[in-house]
Amino acid sequence: MKKIALLLTSILVMFSCSQEKGLQKIHVEGNKFVNESGQTVVFKGLCLSDPVKMQGEGQWSETVFAKAEEWGANMVRFAMHPSHMRAFGWEETFALMDQGVEWAKAHNLYVIIDWHSIGNLKTEVYQNEMYYTTMQETLDFWKEVARRYKDEPAVALYELFNEPTYTVENLDMGTVTWEEWRQILEGIIDTIREINPDAVCLCAGFNWAYDLTPVAADPVQRPGVAYVSHPYPMKREAPWPAKWEADWGYVADTYPVVCTELGYCLEHEKGAHIPVIADDVYGYAITEYLGSKGISFTIWCFDPDWGPMLISDWDYTPTTQGRFFKAYLQGK
Repeated sequence: MKKIALLLTSILVMFSCSQEKGLQKIHVEGNKFVNESGQTVVFKGLCLSDPVKMQGEGQWSETVFAKAEEWGANMVRFAMHPSHMRAFGWEETFALMDQGVEWAKAHNLYVIIDWHSIGNLKTEVYQNEMYYTTMQETLDFWKEVARRYKDEPAVALYELFNEPTYTVENLDMGTVTWEEWRQILEGIIDTIREINPDAVCLCAGFNWAYDLTPVAADPVQRPGVAYVSHPYPMKREAPWPAKWEADWGYVADTYPVVCTELGYCLEHEKGAHIPVIADDVYGYAITEYLGSKGISFTIWCFDPDWGPMLISDWDYTPTTQGRFFKAYLQGK
């Protein structure tokens, strides 16, 4: 009997330890993300390109998540492109996501699910066909995400719309005001929270998710939200910190902020384009600024094809920014 009691005690201790080591549910308190133990969590992660793309290349595997953990990340971002989902099939795509969430958990990684469209959701005009969606499809996507993952702590953040914008050279995407966009976001949040009342929703501003200046006077009228900026280096000229503070960083004094995309590459490197061209000076500046504000981030992109790339091949050879951010995430 004593042996049985000791065995049961051992099992209970192991179960308790595994529970403590597991990923805890995240909620918002003031301007911070907080877990169930009351600890503040700052996310430092990597953007994955798209589960459907990676599956087609034979790269959607646990290796990606093991490498993300090895690099020092505590979060990965799934960039779910509407066109990819339609082509591959919704159920098939969600099955990939389900598997990805399990792999993330196995490697102590939280997940952002990102509805990866670029353009004007009000007028339903987009930067190109890859990003085409409708309001109904957007709501349907988030209903399914909420239904599948409402009890899954690893799926920590719902990024409602990747990059809202309405001004692209030679393309008129129509007008949308901040008030209209805020109300659209609130409608999506309400739809999600009918299913998952605890969902932490990420809200992006205009100019390809860079500009959060309207939040000062007119924030999203829902509790438990956080804001998104994509502070690529060419959005502003150096020196950056004072401009970042004015454009989006000030929001982190009141609400959580996540830079769900950032990164850079040298002018001659594969993937170089406006607005990502820079060097390690930007890397030092952005990491120092985010660290000083306690702002979470995920770096674009843990894929050798979509710039700015963190890796140059599927052997996970770091690029210029890959070397910098890998060292940073590993505390070196």
